Amino acid sequence: MAENTMSAPGVSSVAGTRAGIWGQLLRHPMGASSLGVLATIVILGVLEPLLATHDPEFISLSNINAPAGTPGWPLGGDGAGHDVWARLLASINVSLTSALIGTAVAMVLGVSIGLVSGYLSKTTDIITSWVFDLLMALPTLVMLIVIAPVIGGDYKVTMAILGVFLSPGVFRLVRNLVVGVRNELYVDAARVSGLSDLRILSRHVFYVIRGPIIIQAAFLATVCINMQAGLAFIGIGARTPSFGSMISQAFQTMYSQPIQLVWPTIGLSLLTGALVLFGNAYRDVLGQRGTRKGRSARKERTAKGDATVRTVPSSTGTGSSDLLLRVQDLSVSYVTEKGVEIPVVHDVSLEVRPGEIVGLVGESGSGKSQTAFSVLGLLPKNAAVNATALTYNGISLLDDSKEARKLRREDIAYVPQEPMSNLDPSFTIGAQLTEGLRRAMPRSEAKATVLELLGKVGIPDPERTFKSYPHQVSGGMAQRALIAGAIASRPKLLIADEPTTALDVTVQAEILDLLRELRRELNMGVLIVTHNFGVVADLCDRVVVMRKGETVEAGAVRDIFHSPSHPYTRQLISAILDEQTVRSDQPILLGQGE
Repeated sequence: MAENTMSAPGVSSVAGTRAGIWGQLLRHPMGASSLGVLATIVILGVLEPLLATHDPEFISLSNINAPAGTPGWPLGGDGAGHDVWARLLASINVSLTSALIGTAVAMVLGVSIGLVSGYLSKTTDIITSWVFDLLMALPTLVMLIVIAPVIGGDYKVTMAILGVFLSPGVFRLVRNLVVGVRNELYVDAARVSGLSDLRILSRHVFYVIRGPIIIQAAFLATVCINMQAGLAFIGIGARTPSFGSMISQAFQTMYSQPIQLVWPTIGLSLLTGALVLFGNAYRDVLGQRGTRKGRSARKERTAKGDATVRTVPSSTGTGSSDLLLRVQDLSVSYVTEKGVEIPVVHDVSLEVRPGEIVGLVGESGSGKSQTAFSVLGLLPKNAAVNATALTYNGISLLDDSKEARKLRREDIAYVPQEPMSNLDPSFTIGAQLTEGLRRAMPRSEAKATVLELLGKVGIPDPERTFKSYPHQVSGGMAQRALIAGAIASRPKLLIADEPTTALDVTVQAEILDLLRELRRELNMGVLIVTHNFGVVADLCDRVVVMRKGETVEAGAVRDIFHSPSHPYTRQLISAILDEQTVRSDQPILLGQGE
């Protein structure tokens, strides 16, 4: 039987996903009402030249405090003889412009610098955090009042300055969100595929954290509108028609003409209230989408199982004698904030030749993944890597040179463990697999290449899998898709970190058969990281055994299995389960209450 990419319940979930967040907002009562109010206000502002009965600055002494319904004066006149209706429409445009300018400046500064600060080095983070902390300490309202005479009370310049003072809050939000996302496995996978930091930040990081940013933008817009109105109320920029200046004028005739206070208050309340409700509705919809995705993923994984049936004859040749990867005396350590160096890998050496599969085996915490990540360049910024040699085809991988990055992008591929965690849930599988190829070929050619590879790795319906989101496929299917993406550039070296850990036994066998077949077809060297000596026995030509960050034994798999020299190696081999092994220890009986 072949694996199914989607169960029947998954089909309905696709429709819900593709409906889009805006469709869900329109079905949300609070979202629909807030968007309706905002749309109405925006339309009134856009149509101001057609709807206004007078210029907002026009004064008619004969219509001072004119009642609503006066011919040509729909809402009457204010205490200065202005047309209330015309000034109300002008106030809408002033408020919307204020919101756009202030929010845009705050978002551009806060989001861009927050992304960089949260993603790049600690030094950058410290410097940018210090600058924004200093900016946050300044009294915003006092500064605006002091600056107002210098800029002539221009509300647009005032809102731009306000945006600068609001940017620290956005910076803090974005920076903290990025810190929580930057170490996700799918970000590491994007980095290994050769994507630039700018591409990773814009597509895989910003896209994931966009929800809270949109919500923050909605609330910042209300702050800008209310701040502009407040400044106009106390006389700063009062020459510009706005809700604040209208309310200030209405206060002078509040007891004799209270109706004049109602119109700007209603306009200001509707605009700011709609923005607040929109932010809350957007937050609710994001929460519902996450819950539905989780439920649909659990249902699909329960409904479908990974089936068997790939049988590929094994290959035992070790290929050419030329060295593909050489690691000699590799040491990895981490420097703490107090300057203390903690070593995690000590003097590890290994070699991989074309067409050869080398197993790096050991218990959890033995330094296997740290060794592999040293080759891939995926270690954290505070990791110190030293080696007598760390080369690919004779080219050093110790530094982060342009040549080393190119080799990692084009010649070295990576298959991570936990396939579901290494696929970005925000994008379809096809969009993620074609992303690295589109640097070298058109979109259509990249799609055709990925579809061909999905078929090659044993996916029965490549087109459907290409269009599916990660939660809509099984774990085995996701792992096959990652392998297809890894070999898309026809790499010469494949590093597989626990590629079968999260899969059931039948699917593990299929993945191992697939790796063996690809090794033979592409003459590809493979370094497989695992804690399972059974996987080593089934797949590898040579093995390196690690414990506590050190190499304890290395050699041909057959020799190691028949005559292991180190006690730890013998312990690992004896831990392999087989049908002849029967537990002989007696069960432990617990007393009552234990």
